[in-house]
Formats: sequence, structure tokens, C-alpha cells
Amino acid sequence: MSQDLLEKALATVEDWPVDNVSAAVVGADGAVTTHGDRSRVYRLASVTKPIVALAALLAVEEEAISLDDPAGPEGSTVRHLLAHASGLDFADRDKVRTAPGERRIYSSAGFEVLADHIAEATGIAFPEYLDEAVCQPLGMASTVLEGSAGHGASGSLADLVAFARELVAPRLLAAATFEEAVSEQFRGLDGLVPGYGMHKPCEWGLGFELRGAKHPHWTGQHNSPATFGHFGQSGTLLWVQPEIDTALVVLTDRDFGDWAKPLWPEFSDRVVDAATARASQTDALRG
Repeated sequence: MSQDLLEKALATVEDWPVDNVSAAVVGADGAVTTHGDRSRVYRLASVTKPIVALAALLAVEEEAISLDDPAGPEGSTVRHLLAHASGLDFADRDKVRTAPGERRIYSSAGFEVLADHIAEATGIAFPEYLDEAVCQPLGMASTVLEGSAGHGASGSLADLVAFARELVAPRLLAAATFEEAVSEQFRGLDGLVPGYGMHKPCEWGLGFELRGAKHPHWTGQHNSPATFGHFGQSGTLLWVQPEIDTALVVLTDRDFGDWAKPLWPEFSDRVVDAATARASQTDALRG
């Protein structure tokens, strides 16, 4: 019954005003429910950032870099870059808008600086490092970083399902590293979520946006404050709700805009409700 609810929830994407859409729900037990083409390759836009963040965290665990390494503007570190707290401008890596740690300024340029730092430390071009550290171990065969480390990757639903599985039940990262990645960094900073305005505070982890109490937001009202993930301007989104060990991935070929603002939260609420029902049913059977 609960599986039927998930399938019905996913099927509602067919009503979206997009030419192509692929969606999946991933559970802790490895169960995956999908709708649409699993192999079609989409531009990921800023959903690139969590994938790059995972590579950076693996580089930290390998001791190739440290979260406290100086990187970016004076006083900034790898941690600042991952948490959008370096003070760098959104797109101009040579423009510093505030001192590090003063404000949450969403910055794709910061991820480009981060990628360069990793490449310099490892002696491996960052797209190659990303492939070797993340894509190959997770079986993300179609995922390629062809441009900015902040928004330049493309990949398929099958690949993002593999990535979401790692976020629901980490295997590559140590538990302590992952816990830090999805915990608020530089607590209390105000900042903008692109398309959704100013939030006070604007919680962010290490490469992952934290839902917190943000409103309006691209996730649903039924998503918990602990929900983490990212969305992309290419019409893509990925979130994980830890309490129900569930992830949602949606890839489309229409750029984010006003069309998405009511649909994404409504869709997320349907998925949360269906996944919660599935978890309750599973618990009852085990009991």
C-alpha cells in the first residue's frame, strides 16, 4: 500500500510543465522507486555542489587537504568555502563582498576556488579527482564535470540515485565526517537562498543546504528542519530527510523559475507522507 503511495506521488511529475522529468525516492533499505528515464543525462547545475563537497570531504579524510587549510580570500578556509561563508561573490572569484564568517553569501565561485585547492594539493586535475573519488566508487558512470565545480556537472537519474544512497547510508565517508557535513557551520549567519530571498539565519553545512526553519523554501512543509540537500537552476533537486532515511531526486530539462515554486514543495510533501507511511508499515511488520 505504501509503495503504491510512493509510485502515485512520483507519477504526479507528469503534470509538470516540463518536456522531460525523471524522479526517484531512495530508502535506507536500498529500495528505490523511480519514474521516468533513468539513463537520460541532465544538466545538474548547483546539484553539482554536494557531489563536489563529497569529493572535498574524502580529500580531507585522505589528509590531502584540511578543513582548516587557508583557501580563498584572506582569512578564509576550506570550511568557509564549503559553507558559503568565505565572503566571495556569487560568480566572481576575484570579488570579495565581506570578511570570512560574517555573512552567508552563496558562491559558485567559492567551489571553483575549492576545486583548484584540491587539484593543487593532490596533483590531480579536479574533474579527474571527482571521478576517481566519487563517481567510480558509486558507479556514477554518466556523471561528468565539464565546467564550473559550482554548477558544471551533468548526470543521469541512475547516477543521482547512487549518490543519494550514499547520503542516506554513507559508505565512503566516516560517520563523524558525514555528521559534520550536515551540521550547521558558522552558526547564526544570515544569507540568501537563490530564488527564495533572505533567511535569518540561513543554515548551511559543508556543501549541503540545511532546511532549518526557512520559509518560503523549495522543500515541503512536511520536510523536517534536519532535511539537507540542494537544488539547481536547471530544474533539479535533491533532498534527504534523515528521520525517515529517505532521499528524493528530481531532474528536469526546464530551468528553475516561478513554475517550480509551488510544485516542488507540494511534491516534496506528497513524497514525505508516502515515505513516512512506508516506514510505519515496515516498523509494524518488524514488530
